[in-house]
Amino acid sequence: MSEFSLNDEQRAGVGRVAVLMGGDSAEREISLKSGTAVLEALGSLGVDAHGYDPSREGIAGLARFDRAFIALHGRGGEDGVIQGALQALGVPYTGSGVLGSALAMDKHRSKLCWQGLGLPTPAFRVLRREADLGAAVQTLGLPLMIKPSHEGSSIGMTRVDKAQELESAWRDAMRYDDQVVAEAWIDGGEYTVSLLSGEALPGIRLETPRGFYDFEAKYRAGDTLYHCPCGLDAEAEAEMQALAGEAFGALGCEGWGRVDFMRDEVGRFWLLEANTVPGMTDHSLVPMAAAAAGVGMAELVWRILRTAEARR
Repeated sequence: MSEFSLNDEQRAGVGRVAVLMGGDSAEREISLKSGTAVLEALGSLGVDAHGYDPSREGIAGLARFDRAFIALHGRGGEDGVIQGALQALGVPYTGSGVLGSALAMDKHRSKLCWQGLGLPTPAFRVLRREADLGAAVQTLGLPLMIKPSHEGSSIGMTRVDKAQELESAWRDAMRYDDQVVAEAWIDGGEYTVSLLSGEALPGIRLETPRGFYDFEAKYRAGDTLYHCPCGLDAEAEAEMQALAGEAFGALGCEGWGRVDFMRDEVGRFWLLEANTVPGMTDHSLVPMAAAAAGVGMAELVWRILRTAEARR
């Protein structure tokens, strides 16, 4: 991987950059880590970048910056809220716009959109009340994945293997969101594809001894395995990458992000969700995929920052 650097003109061209991090979502801790990694990368390039936590410093101060790198995860950062505020202030920002951010953050509406376009996503039901639980088991079978509709990082998610476990899992998810999705479980391998300015990066296969790739496996466990190359033949990986781009674009997403999949036992890919502000920590998948493509952290962060150009 060659050394990546900027010239004075490139640095001056981006001006003063706010790295948005922290926030007040359930993913605050991860956002602070992502933002710190982004700040370090931009600092290594000599970019005039500053950490900025909107939940502590407010929104108005962002008008002092020339552009914003959004490293806010979860509500307020990925759901179109901060994107709308930046747009109103006239500050160019990285990644997806208001619509794409809002749709991708809403797992229920993401799946409705994909279903409407004939894209493969596991069958599901929305659990709004306790009376919905029995119907979910009858129509979807077991196991089930229970997830809050508007959270990321696998927060509030539970795999349910027995009907008597469902109520507890539903109530746990309801702590985070009043809209909960029950999704049919797909047996097979778990994969992810990162996207950068319309380019699909190498796929990654995730392997964990836990029931699924949950919060512990993502950020704390030392026994999670990341396979990149992902082990698929060239044709299957190209199929997965193309589906990632189609699913991302269907939601109105742009700039950069990640799409997560299951691949069943007969080789069919199933869309799980799209992420418009993926993690940028030392455990994160986008930097890992970029490295496999020969793109180091500094270059990756610079290329993401350049996606703000579309909003100037």
